Amino acid sequence: MGEFEFGAPEILWYLFAVPLILLIYGLLLYLRNYKLRRMGNPATLSELMPDYSVARGWLRVVLFALAVGMLVMALAHPRTGAKLEQEQIEGREILLVVDVSNSMMAEDIAPSRMERTRYSITQLVERMSGDAIGVVAFAEEPKVLLPISTEYRTAKSKVKSLKPALIQNQGTNLGKAIEAASLCFTSDTKDKKSRVMIVITDGEAHDARALDAARRAADDGIIICCIGIGTPDGQTVQIDGEYVKDESGNLVVTKLNETLLQEIAAVGDGIYTRSSNTEFGLDSIMARLDEMERAKLSTLTYSDYEEQYQWFVAVALLLLVVEMLLLSRRNPLLRNIRLFEREESTDKR
Repeated sequence: MGEFEFGAPEILWYLFAVPLILLIYGLLLYLRNYKLRRMGNPATLSELMPDYSVARGWLRVVLFALAVGMLVMALAHPRTGAKLEQEQIEGREILLVVDVSNSMMAEDIAPSRMERTRYSITQLVERMSGDAIGVVAFAEEPKVLLPISTEYRTAKSKVKSLKPALIQNQGTNLGKAIEAASLCFTSDTKDKKSRVMIVITDGEAHDARALDAARRAADDGIIICCIGIGTPDGQTVQIDGEYVKDESGNLVVTKLNETLLQEIAAVGDGIYTRSSNTEFGLDSIMARLDEMERAKLSTLTYSDYEEQYQWFVAVALLLLVVEMLLLSRRNPLLRNIRLFEREESTDKR
């Protein structure tokens, strides 16, 4: 069984109906109680309606709301990849190596370096056709989020997850990231011209291995392009509304290190571009890549999908059946059974 996903994830927005149903019921119950209080003493009215149960009413509406939620998830086409097949395509292998360190939260590129990166990569993936794509996130350690694949929907999902919290150990170990990313390519030796690594970072790496890793990648025929995101003047970093400070209590200022990224791009026979508020840089890199001859690639893709909606429908029907069988009032036949109430003593002392 392959990876679980929703074929129509946009339908999941209707899950907001679940809390909305509960909210509407709560408001109606409040208005009902308000009117009853105006009619008379609540204790007296309660004695006049001995079979009414607030808890049962809430239980029924919760069951109904959960059933609605299950039906919405069923309509979103939950599915798993039944089998993986190797597909032959003509294109390039493009591996995005994205910095997710805390410095990427700086706002010198609006609305922030990280958010602008996510948006620009998403736009790129939406335009892709025929090329394979992979995503590697890195801080102090690299993390492969998506191996080389043509699963563009999955790629967009992984891009949305890019954030500093993705990797526990913070820092910017660019050398280790390039080494790990170099192992992700799948094309044969004769097709090395199709291998492209796009590094997106502010370049604040204090790792002498970065250039050495880039040289080894270039020796394997990998083209390395770099996008420097940020400004040379630098910017303070805020996380959850608080400014990041160093061990001495001074505000941390993150600056773009263009020199390192330019050297890596030169070693990797690629190009370097600086991101700005008007142009992120991916378009100019892709224009350069479009000049390359596309090669025959082998990529893994899910050829068939197994729909899993029936499980969600079954749970929804079960919840609806229980909701219909559950009376909103106490059962009159069981009204006088009080297992947990102690009988009052008739002895008067």
